[in-house]
Parts: sequence; C-alpha cells; structure tokens
Amino acid sequence: MLRALTLAACFALGAAFAQSPASAPSGAQLPAEMFYRHPDIASAALSPSGRWLAVRTRHGGERLGIMTFDLQDKGKALETVRFADADIRDIYWVNDDRLIFDLVDLEGGSGSQRFAPGLYSVRPDGSELFQLIRSYDKGYVSRTRQIREPLNWNHTLLEVPIGNGREVIVGEEILDGAGDLVSVRAKRLNVENGSTSSLAFGAPPNARGWWFDPAGEPRVVVASDGAYRTINWRAPGKDDWVQIARYEYLRAPFYPFFVDSAGVLYVTTPDGPAQTNVLRRFDFAAGKPSADKLASTPGFDFRGAVVVDPISGKAVGVRLETDAETTAWFDPRMKALQAKVDARLQGSINRVSCRRCNEPDAIVLVFSYSDRDPGRYWIYRPDGEQWKFAGAARDDIDPAKMATLDFQRIKARDGGDLPLWLTTPAKSARASAPPAAVVLVHGGPWVRGGHWQWDADAQFLASRGYAVIEPEFRGSTGYGEAHFRAGWKQWGGPMQDDVADAVKWAADKGLIDPKRVCIAGASYGGYAALMGLARYPDLYRCGIAWVAVTDPRLMFSSSWLNDIDEESKKYDLRTLIGDPDKDAAMLKAAAPVELAARIKAPVLLAFGGEDRRVPLEHGTLMRDALRAAGNDPEWVVYPDEGHGWLRIETRIDFANRVERFLARNLK
Repeated sequence: MLRALTLAACFALGAAFAQSPASAPSGAQLPAEMFYRHPDIASAALSPSGRWLAVRTRHGGERLGIMTFDLQDKGKALETVRFADADIRDIYWVNDDRLIFDLVDLEGGSGSQRFAPGLYSVRPDGSELFQLIRSYDKGYVSRTRQIREPLNWNHTLLEVPIGNGREVIVGEEILDGAGDLVSVRAKRLNVENGSTSSLAFGAPPNARGWWFDPAGEPRVVVASDGAYRTINWRAPGKDDWVQIARYEYLRAPFYPFFVDSAGVLYVTTPDGPAQTNVLRRFDFAAGKPSADKLASTPGFDFRGAVVVDPISGKAVGVRLETDAETTAWFDPRMKALQAKVDARLQGSINRVSCRRCNEPDAIVLVFSYSDRDPGRYWIYRPDGEQWKFAGAARDDIDPAKMATLDFQRIKARDGGDLPLWLTTPAKSARASAPPAAVVLVHGGPWVRGGHWQWDADAQFLASRGYAVIEPEFRGSTGYGEAHFRAGWKQWGGPMQDDVADAVKWAADKGLIDPKRVCIAGASYGGYAALMGLARYPDLYRCGIAWVAVTDPRLMFSSSWLNDIDEESKKYDLRTLIGDPDKDAAMLKAAAPVELAARIKAPVLLAFGGEDRRVPLEHGTLMRDALRAAGNDPEWVVYPDEGHGWLRIETRIDFANRVERFLARNLK
C-alpha cells in the first residue's frame, strides 16, 4: 500500500520511539528494555540499480516488516509487507523489481521456532506477494498467493546470483529417519512463477556445502564421506565434478572461500607458527593452494565476505575482520569513496554499499556503527556531497551513555596467546575505585566470541557499573588453528585456566576489584561459569549459568530431546571434547554436576523448557546436586524458550534477575 511519506518523514517516526517508556530521564538508570527489545531498524539494503532502499523495521507497527523507499522520487515510502503473526527475518533483492524474504516469530519463545522460515517473494509496492517455500508448522499465508505448489519446508535459500534477474538458488535438505542431515540438493527457483530446475545432477553423494560463482553456477561442493569429507570442483564449461581434497573431520588442508566470475577458486589455508588462515588461489595444475599469499591478517584468521558489484558480478572488495571490521577495496574509486565516508563519520566502522558507483548519479548506503553505537544508516550521493540521515538501529540508545570496548592480547600461564575483550563502564556508571567485574564467557565454544560492536549483554552489565571481561580462551576460533586446537579435549582444564588468567590480568592491572568478581555465561559459557566456581572458589564471588552444559557426557546421548546429530557425536565431539568410552574418567572429572560439593558461591541457574541443544535435564541434575550439597541455587525455567532467549519478556525478566543477583553478591 502506497503511503504518503518520504524517507526523512518516515524515519522521523523514530523520534516518537525515543520518547517511549524504554527511555530514561537524564541521570536515571537505563531500563533493561532499552538493551533487550528488538531493534527499530534491523537491516537495510539497496536494490541492484540503487533506485530502491528496502528497510527491515518495526516503525509503523509492532512487528518487523519491510518498508521500501523510492530514492528517485524524494524517498517516497511504500509499506511493502508486514504480517500480524510473524516478523521479517532476512531480506534480499533478486532484481530491481523483486524482493525475497523469510520469517521468524519474535513474539514466540525460541523453543517454538522449530518451524522452517519459508521463503516469500514480493514487489517493492507490496503486490504479487508469493509463497515460494512453506513454513513448517506455521501458515503465514493469509496475505500470500500460491502461484503453484510451494516447495516443502525442508528447502532453504543458498544463494542470490548476480545478473540472473528471476532465479535464486535453494537447497533441499534430505534427512534420515532420525531427522539428521544426509545431503543438500541445490536447485534453481524462479521467484516469479515458482518453477525449479536441479543443479545437483552428477554432484557427489552426501553433498553438504555448496559454493557458486557470482552468476550462480555451482563450482564447489563439500561432501561427507564417512569419517572424511571431500572438496569437489566443477570447472567452467564442464559438467563433471573432480575431487581436489579428502580429509578427516576438522583437519581440512584448506577451506573454500570464493569463486570469481572467471572461475578462479580462492581458498584459505593455515600459515605460520600460529597457523592463522591466509587467502590464496587454488593451483589446479599443482593440485593444491598456491604458495603466494594474496591477503593475510596477522594475528587473526583471514575471514570475511567478498563485495560483488550487483550488476556486473565483479568482485570489488572484501570485508574482513581483525579486532574490528574493515573493507579492503580492489577498486580505486571505492577506496577513495571509503576514505571520504570515514573522514565524515570518524570513530566508527563505516560499511559502504554503492550502486552505479562509476556513474555521476552514484548512490551509497552507509551503515555506521561502533562499540558504543548500535548503528546508524545514511544515504550519501557523492555528486553534490549530499548526505541524508536514514535512521538508527536503536532510536533510544545514546552512544555517549554507553561503555567502551577494548581488545587486548595477553599471555596465558603457559605462554599461550590469550586475546580478550574488556568493556569499561561509562563515566556516569563508574565508581571512583576499580569496579566489580563480570567475566562473561562465550558459548560455542568453537567460535570467536567478541567483535568490536555494540553488545546488549556487555552494555547492560556496564550500565550497572560492572567491568566486563570476555576472554577468547583456547579452543576459540578466529585466532589461528593453533589456538583452536589447543582447546581440543581441554574442557574444564586449560580452557578454564585461560578464563582465570584473564581475570588475574585485569586485577593485576588495577582495572577491576579482584574481591568482587562474578563469572557468567550461556551454553559452554554456562559450563565454564560452573567449572570456574568449582576450580577457582577463591576467585569468584558468584556464578550465573544459563542453558548451560552441566555434564558433557549427556551430549553423546541419543534422544529426541537432543538435537546434536549422530555424525557430530561420532566424529566431531569425540575429537573436540573426548571419547565417552576411552575418555570416560576425563569427562567425569570435567562435569560440573560431579563437582557440585566444591561450589560454595551463590549460583543463578536458568534454562529453556524446550531446549534441544542442552536439554533441561542438564539443569535439573545440576540444581539437585547443588541442593544436595547445601547450596540451593536461584532457579528459573522459561517453558517456551529453547537454547537462548528470544521473547522480549524473557530477556527483560532474566536481565532483571541478573541485576538483582549481582547487586546482592558483589556489594
């Protein structure tokens, strides 16, 4: 439905949100809702030509919908689509006249999100709203047309090709009787009429991961082969697939990164003593990655995403991350444009998306964010140096009142590398003496935990006056293969020592009060919180663990309550955590539920009643063990949540519980 709004007028609605009850008067404590409600603008994207700006926003309604702005007509706004029973999750432009999106229910608990997100197609003006893929267990079709029978719910979006115009690539997930993934079959899907064609003819069996060139031609397939995986290549102009690598789980000689429009395969490989990933071309004549490094990020794994021109398909740059995100531009014009933007928006990471970049009427979308600012969107026209503020991710967040985030690299007790993040409260929340601290241990654990950006948990804790320490303990990824592998089979041991070493470093530097430290985390982070209390009882005054693993042995159990697939239990987990038979004694010693008698500090335990990654059994066993040891924990179960909190009401309730718990125990 066409609405009589311009871009500026629409986002002026944000001023009304800034005066909502979530905002606090000057000098008052910032409410938890400000940190944990869903954003006002969740994302934005320019169409391929730059005529349209699509915004995923809750402005104009309680649910996240899509509003589209005609940038050639003074930013005239169209409410493209909004549902009463669902929120838009991701949006993509297929061409200048067609968007696709999928769905999530942000008013339901995370445990109710078992349905698939589906896939829908719509024009910028909201017409021709088609359902392309069904949503499992949810309808969301009251406003959609079914141009033909939609694909079943077990299809997901894999790729949006460049220059194709009408087709995207989806994957049909083939599951076994237990619901575990067997393979993924790639298909082209026409977003205007729903027709499909297979891209999987001749592909290796048990294909799991697909890589495509910018035009959408399949070039790389990673397939499962029992205890091994294979990397397979399909060259331009060829129909057959050729195996170029075969390796044991978790021991890949290289990782596919990108295939350009000329059919060149780029891969990342471990390099140097820390075995950090660097970017190389794959040399097909030699059958291995080339010796020359095209790009590296010393101290960090080379990771990121290639920036591709949406018309030509040409790679124009790559976004990568060291301590913070940056963009390395191949195109001199884009490099100069980035410098101009950075000069205007100093102190922020400025993510630039450009359309018609080599034309006089070029248009640029800038997403500018920092550790203190969740992000702001700008429309910039280099011709005439025109800047227009398009809106903030969170209207009511004042960056001046937010905490600062710093990245450090220290040495663990054995001399190993130990990166960490330190959030320091803003002056308004800071005490004159060193503050009490919360050690926030990331989940995974085989992920990178920290990023230089605004984070709700750290900012909420800092707003209450706490310093927040987030260690990238061994086993974390992003800092080299050596750091990752140093955490294999080290749950409760050196991985736990790294967390303690981060606390001791901050205390020795006078950054925190060493007598007032609480350890907290979710999933593996919750496990580490409980193990920290057991192993270092003099270091922590209290512990908070939510959706926490309390007995690693339960992760190997076969039950419909546990969603870890059998292949992971058979291979990955045995390498990463331990073999439940051969390493039985080690796993028992690393189980917090077995060490409850050692935990004397107060504990807050929280679990999701519908959690299938860490079933509620983990929580009830730990609760009962603590009670039997005479340490009755504070206990809460959110019945409709799964492995993490999705509902705003849950997030706010838990944040308030955490605040009260910390206030009692870190006086």
